[in-house]
Amino acid sequence: MCGIAGILDFHATQAEQAPLRRMTDAMCHRGPDDTSFFTEGPVALGHLRLSIIDLSAVSNQPFRDNSGRYTLVYNGEMYNYKEVKAGLSGYDFHTSGDTEVLIAAYAKLGPACLKLFRGMFAFAIWDNVERELFIARDRLGVKPLYYYLDGERCIFASEVRAILATGYTRRKVNPEALKDYLSYQSIGYPHSIIQGIDQLEAGAWMKIKDGRITKEVYWDVTNIADVAETRAGIGPGDPKKIQGRIRELMLQSIERRLVSDVPVGAFLSGGIDSSAVVGLMAEASSAKPNTFTISFEEKEYDESPYADLIAKKFQTNHTSILLKPTVFLDQLQEGLDAMDIPSGDGINTYVVSKAIAEKGMRVALSGVGGDELFAGYPFFSSYLKLRKNGWWWNLPAGLRGGMADLLLGKAPSVGKKDRMRQLLRAPSCGIDELYPIFRQILTPAEIGRITTLGGKDFGAFDTALQRELRGKKDKLRALPLLSQVSAAEYLGYTQHTLLKDTDQMSMAVSLEVREPFFDQDLIEYVLAIPDEYKKPVYPKSLLVESLKPLLPDEIVFRKKQGFVFPWDQWLRKDLHDFCDGHMKRMAARPFINGEGLLRYWQAFLDGDKGIRWPEIWLFVVLEYWLEKNNVE
Repeated sequence: MCGIAGILDFHATQAEQAPLRRMTDAMCHRGPDDTSFFTEGPVALGHLRLSIIDLSAVSNQPFRDNSGRYTLVYNGEMYNYKEVKAGLSGYDFHTSGDTEVLIAAYAKLGPACLKLFRGMFAFAIWDNVERELFIARDRLGVKPLYYYLDGERCIFASEVRAILATGYTRRKVNPEALKDYLSYQSIGYPHSIIQGIDQLEAGAWMKIKDGRITKEVYWDVTNIADVAETRAGIGPGDPKKIQGRIRELMLQSIERRLVSDVPVGAFLSGGIDSSAVVGLMAEASSAKPNTFTISFEEKEYDESPYADLIAKKFQTNHTSILLKPTVFLDQLQEGLDAMDIPSGDGINTYVVSKAIAEKGMRVALSGVGGDELFAGYPFFSSYLKLRKNGWWWNLPAGLRGGMADLLLGKAPSVGKKDRMRQLLRAPSCGIDELYPIFRQILTPAEIGRITTLGGKDFGAFDTALQRELRGKKDKLRALPLLSQVSAAEYLGYTQHTLLKDTDQMSMAVSLEVREPFFDQDLIEYVLAIPDEYKKPVYPKSLLVESLKPLLPDEIVFRKKQGFVFPWDQWLRKDLHDFCDGHMKRMAARPFINGEGLLRYWQAFLDGDKGIRWPEIWLFVVLEYWLEKNNVE
């Protein structure tokens, strides 16, 4: 796990290294073990290394292939590099890690090599014969990659702040990105928070040659609908066959993510997902798993008894880290400073990652992703219910609008009532129309009253997520209903909030996090499973039944907790002055209706139940980030 950076100057005969050094300095936390540079003609590449596989200096990057034609900078891990290496006959390997395997595969196969890789990665390769730069990103977007293009140069990096550090880009906020951020607490492809800086799409590659760009998507989570039955091999037969295959794929995913030359730990909350990961780690390796739990003296937050149960069952080397809930307040500014891009979430991930990193761990497995894949969120059941009442959306739009007004009233509303109005007025009950409404933080009506970004009607508001889902609606609707929700989650919240927060908050403390539930082969199989096998009888029953008797009933049927701290009270009391100052400065921004925002803030302080703390926190975090990064 590392950080990468590069500049390709279209007109220079020799690239400058000074702006590249500013880029690596801006994200030095991503690679404490080595920082190296490469310059050749118009290209300059930089690499920050967190050593995980092949710890020797011979695997430091930028890395050149045997011929000297290709030079690589790479962030991530290729879990199946030994299998890929076995198929690359004729290449004389000098290292034992995955870096040289990646560049050898590209030298032999070009972009087609991406089909072979199983892992998380973002990398760039300079070809000094063709004088072209090749950039690629992993299938699910676990590892970030941002780029800036103008008529003079292409700049890319693992973090937005690295590109800003070059001085070549204007520090101006992107209004389109603000719509995404205020709607979903994160920003979707292709934008970033900064105008002119974009993100490479997950599962895509890009070539830049002579200032011209070629792009291609080599994997799309919705494409499995075309070959679902063939790929899954699922007929009307025994559900035990499906459960057996899920277990095989889960174990394979865990085995892949144990590949490391440093100790591997695991987050253990005592929930179904983290417990499944730890149980399979114990099965996949002869070594005892290293597990870590965050515990609290306050019983309403503490999950450590469940984690202890799992640690004893699988005989792990277990560490319980006692924290006070107020540590989240104490480390708040650290967490905000760690944000490469503003996010309404992520402070929890920072605090937990820091606590584990301070125990000496460099790699940790996480159970994130289990809810998305195995229908763990309430929205999965809600979507099935809505589809059963699909007759509503067959009514004329005018009639539905009138009935919605009759049910909810014509007066402007906020929160849950406004979301219900959007659902009733949606053009159809397709996942492409309903998912963006369910995932909203602020509704279009609220954004319209608080900002000058325009659009009180959701259909006219148009975010990047809406555009992407509509563009893929035929593929999405070909999937089983529950898999439609999973696929929408991967394209929305998972990719742009969950995975980005995991990356930026863990890498801020030089910790590599691996997510077994985000495994390509596992995902492709589970998304093809018909609803009749996947619909939960109890929480994530398909996963639990597939792993039986791995998980004890006390874990499976426990009440779900998680980090549910009193943020609403903190914003009104402990963090009042901090939030009040940032809200008032945000109110002065040109894209904000100042009076509207301050009324909204005061209504929250007065106890308005229709306004949730995350809606306020969005503005506080955004203002903090804009000020810290000196963005217009």
